[in-house]
Amino acid sequence: MYYKESYTTELKEVINADFKKEVIAFANADGGEIYVGITKQGKIIGIEDVELEMERISNMIRDGIKPDLTLFTSISEIQDGDATILRVTVSRGPKRPYHLSDKGLKPSGVYIRHGVTSAPVSDEMIRQMIRDSDGTTFDKARSIDQELTFRYAEKYFGDSNVPFEENNKRTLKLIDEDGYYTNAALLLSDQCEYTIKCAIYNGTGKTNFQTRKEFTGSILRQVDEAYEYINLFNNKNSTIDNLKRVDHLDYPEYAIREALLNTIVHRDYDYSGSILINIFDDRIEFVSIGGLVKGLTLIDIMGGVSQTRNTVIANVFYRLELIESYGTGIQRIIESYEGNKMQPVFSPAPASFLVVLPNMNYIAKDAKNGILSNEDKVIALLKTKGQINRRDVEELLECSAFPATKILNTLIKQDKIVKIGSARSTRYILLK
Repeated sequence: MYYKESYTTELKEVINADFKKEVIAFANADGGEIYVGITKQGKIIGIEDVELEMERISNMIRDGIKPDLTLFTSISEIQDGDATILRVTVSRGPKRPYHLSDKGLKPSGVYIRHGVTSAPVSDEMIRQMIRDSDGTTFDKARSIDQELTFRYAEKYFGDSNVPFEENNKRTLKLIDEDGYYTNAALLLSDQCEYTIKCAIYNGTGKTNFQTRKEFTGSILRQVDEAYEYINLFNNKNSTIDNLKRVDHLDYPEYAIREALLNTIVHRDYDYSGSILINIFDDRIEFVSIGGLVKGLTLIDIMGGVSQTRNTVIANVFYRLELIESYGTGIQRIIESYEGNKMQPVFSPAPASFLVVLPNMNYIAKDAKNGILSNEDKVIALLKTKGQINRRDVEELLECSAFPATKILNTLIKQDKIVKIGSARSTRYILLK
């Protein structure tokens, strides 16, 4: 019989350290056969102790490769003339990427067949193989980084009286059935590579930048630290009502908390970008990466329909009582602004989701001090509401229809706003 190396055939004189790499490469590609006892040139030299070599191969596959490939490999002996050779048949594995046990899910431990060689793969190829073979959402898939620590999470779970032992991690799907940490575990770990970036601006635009802060580590740590930081800018204003002092925060604390949690629980972690939080004098913007889950619309989520993108993370946050129930976050944000002229704005886009929380004290405060012109007040109202009608302007400025219409027409002429619709459905929006 004539032997020649190809995409599905590997020839080896003896079993050496590279043997496991060849098995891995075939399992990660389309399968193949490894013949032991044949030179690269196809010359048969045979094997002396067949039983010993078969045992060595079996041990190498069982102990040196993960996940377990035993069921997808077979070893047989072939008599070719006076020589005995071994044939190791490797099938394409269902749980790719397979890797060297001592190297982990890294390019140094993962190989794939390329031509007649076994080549290491890139991080991106490892991620793609995980997506292809796991066929599941990001947080349920295997994490490339398996060297994770949970110092912050362990304390958080402990303070919440929620067990966080090995069996609990499996129940929470932080560890999969093969013993690998999932991406949900990565997000909760101290090694989490995703961040929140917060920027502070003076005024209502981005021209006057003040400072920024980035939050890293476990997403549980990011929630705590980002919430605490945002509340530094949640000023308290007071009024007197029948000799009693009444305090009014710029933003409902519940709205801040819920908007922050939503950006973390519902973001698309297949994107590597950071969650963005922009704090202006008149509003806070929460920008979550990834649009709505396919099939959902803004009308759906405003009505309480919920389809969680990251079910494992959502369940963990539910167990930790960070979220109370699914699909109620937006309604609760809206309810926290009940009775206020300024209302939250929710704007989905193909690759992001924007939540704008208006400063409830901004318009009243500046109107009292005479800082804003009537036109500026209307622009500020539009920034918080997204769109308005003439009656909104009348209520804002406490005026009749004629001056309200005049101000709106002036802003149209200045190319600051644009009119949409007609008759009773007439609305005004900012000119982008």
